[in-house]
Amino acid sequence: MWFFARDPVRDFPFELSPDPPEGGPPGPWVLHRGRKKATGSPVSIFVYDVKPGADEQTQVAKAAFKRLKTLRHPNILAYIDGLETDKCLHVVTEAVTPLKTYLKERAEAGGLKELELSWGLHQIVKALSFLVNDCSLIHNNVCVAAVFVDRAGEWKLGGLDYMYSSQGNGGGPPRKGVPELEQYDPPELADGSGRAVREKWSADMWRLGCLIWEVFNGSLPRAAALRNPGKIPKSLVPHYCELVGANPKVRPNPARFLQNCRAPGGFMNNRFVETNLFLEEIQIKEPAEKQKFFQELSKSLDSFPEDFCRHKVLPQLLTAFEFGSAGAVVLTPLFKVGKFLNAEEYQQKIIPVVVKMFSSTDRAMRIRLLQQMEQFIQYLDEPTVNTQIFPHVVHGFLDTNPAIREQTVKSMLLLAPKLNEANLNVELMKHFARLQAKDEQGPIRCNTTVCLGKIGSYLSASTRHRVLTSAFSRATKDPFAPSRVAGVLGFAATHNLYSMNDCAHKILPVLCGLTVDPEKSVRDQAFKAIRSFLSKLESVSEDPTQLAEVEKDVHAASSPGMGGAAASWAGWAVTGVSSLTSKLIRAHPAAAPAETNVPQRPTPEGLPAPAPTLVPATPATPGAWETQEEGTDTAEDSSAADRWDDEDWGSLEEAESVLVQQEDWSTGGQASRAGQTSSLDVKSPESDWSSWDAEGSWEQGWQEPSPPEPPPEGTRLASEYNWGGPDKGDPFAALSARRETGVQLRPDSWGDDNWEGLETESRQGKAELARKKREERRREMEAKRAEKKAAKGPMKLGTRKLD
Repeated sequence: MWFFARDPVRDFPFELSPDPPEGGPPGPWVLHRGRKKATGSPVSIFVYDVKPGADEQTQVAKAAFKRLKTLRHPNILAYIDGLETDKCLHVVTEAVTPLKTYLKERAEAGGLKELELSWGLHQIVKALSFLVNDCSLIHNNVCVAAVFVDRAGEWKLGGLDYMYSSQGNGGGPPRKGVPELEQYDPPELADGSGRAVREKWSADMWRLGCLIWEVFNGSLPRAAALRNPGKIPKSLVPHYCELVGANPKVRPNPARFLQNCRAPGGFMNNRFVETNLFLEEIQIKEPAEKQKFFQELSKSLDSFPEDFCRHKVLPQLLTAFEFGSAGAVVLTPLFKVGKFLNAEEYQQKIIPVVVKMFSSTDRAMRIRLLQQMEQFIQYLDEPTVNTQIFPHVVHGFLDTNPAIREQTVKSMLLLAPKLNEANLNVELMKHFARLQAKDEQGPIRCNTTVCLGKIGSYLSASTRHRVLTSAFSRATKDPFAPSRVAGVLGFAATHNLYSMNDCAHKILPVLCGLTVDPEKSVRDQAFKAIRSFLSKLESVSEDPTQLAEVEKDVHAASSPGMGGAAASWAGWAVTGVSSLTSKLIRAHPAAAPAETNVPQRPTPEGLPAPAPTLVPATPATPGAWETQEEGTDTAEDSSAADRWDDEDWGSLEEAESVLVQQEDWSTGGQASRAGQTSSLDVKSPESDWSSWDAEGSWEQGWQEPSPPEPPPEGTRLASEYNWGGPDKGDPFAALSARRETGVQLRPDSWGDDNWEGLETESRQGKAELARKKREERRREMEAKRAEKKAAKGPMKLGTRKLD
């Protein structure tokens, strides 16, 4: 039986990259790029080939292998695996780049910032402090070639080939035998004068000075060049001079050197170093300290290196969310760092966290997610939005906090293009109908109208036909003036989605009623919209062949390309005007009583009146509904749809005060001049919702004027009677009672859709029916009482009534 020896190199779980080697420190080691066979993750592989007659070098390489395997420190090159055979040594470490190569690449890209250099040197000095003070080891090889940089920009100390113990139990320093390394030796070792090294760290600190010089000035040509600091920053020069002083006793301990550089005004006293130090100790920090740190982190991320943000800050943010109690404060820096990721990395690292955050019940987190949705919406696919995000977001429509309701409405502008048929045309429309009818906050009702106008092009043709006209018509009856303006502009911006019949029979009658609105801004927009629709109707009247072209979008499938004016509003609802509702919430609570009665809409006769609902009063503060001023109106008839964002909406406080005091124009303002009362005594116009349709529905059905019924046969016109002649009896006696008819819904109305209890009869018909029923009931009760009285007769005084 034959036995074949296994090849340890072939069975090694890591493999070398086919790329040429990256070099390595001066000596026998050669640095290669590699990867782990099982996962493909990148690594660095240091390779030493055993050569005959090089026993001394082989012993140095094996000693370095052993040192690197046993030393563990965040600032020392991290050992992963190794392979030792008779022919070679393989040392696998984290993926790194030689510092010399890294500096060259960054110099070509614009150079390293002082912030990065300060933290890199801080790491190397900290590693030396660990070796000297904690391990009693002398590195004996500090130079540019012994420093490596990982993908996060962290500097790692390597090159442990010539390390020895400072206590002398392992023998003296090994012989290097490499001329390139001898120039880094301190003068007390090179001149042979026999001056003893007073401190164990003196030689390594001299070599640290050489490293600092090379980082700022390039390769060190000779030791004499150290006398000229060159490009070393002024704040570092005094400490550098201590390192390269001829007297070894003056050279500071690595820990002392760090303390000096971290002093106020020192080279390493900056925000970048402080951030890194906090991240290294974040696991032992108090929750309050973490909250403060993450709140301040966003301000500094713009000045930090991109690699540092991606590979060091981002993992800490994700860990803080997963296992810590950081909460919503991590969102802002998280999305800021996310800008540095490509699409694939964003999907892998950020999106799973975002999806999980949407299921949180923390209101602060929910509102921040909604406010910053613009930063990550592009990375969300439609199945994720419809199944994992929208079901959680939709709860915001029912939240008692007005700010969350408002942000939820605005977020629909970004989610609408990714929603499926059921979520967009059914579920979302139900919530919009309820908000526009029942929400007590005027700005939220207004924003609902705004958002509906913006997403109108995404709705299906049947939903557009059923919803848009009714919704904008309802908005024009809103007591809140900006909502009425929003309704008018909504009509104008979606003008291409209406048929000519709808324009003439449904839209223009509504707009004409607004030409006498108490608010001038409403009247102005109404006139502009009327001129636009009339111009459209007139052009079709002059040339009927244009009808097909004008109505091409009416029955077209939903498409974001339709309704270009509506699509252009997107900048307002999410990032434009500051939130009015938020301003209301932030107002001082002392500005209004804690609770107030919200008057209910009038209830038709015969129906029980609902009890008034108590809701927290919302104090009003000035909040400018202003966007860019309207420019020169060169074609206002044709471009009214493009000026959604160009109107001065005034302040919320001013609008409400005008609404409270407004009177019917026919009274000449007599009621308003009769006297002034406090805001608590004046009945809010929002309580008068009699002009609105049924709550929770966009409409009760648009009613066409019925043609007059023909008079009964034999009826003559009034002009045919001889009014001045003798009396010939009642000329109208032949007229029969007219049949009472209810209001019929048009086939294209919402009659088949139950949007919050849509009624099929007019309020006047119900009121009349209830009145007749009450009258009949009263007559029946009176007749019964009369019958009882007549049957029993009058009661005698002093007698007892018997049953």
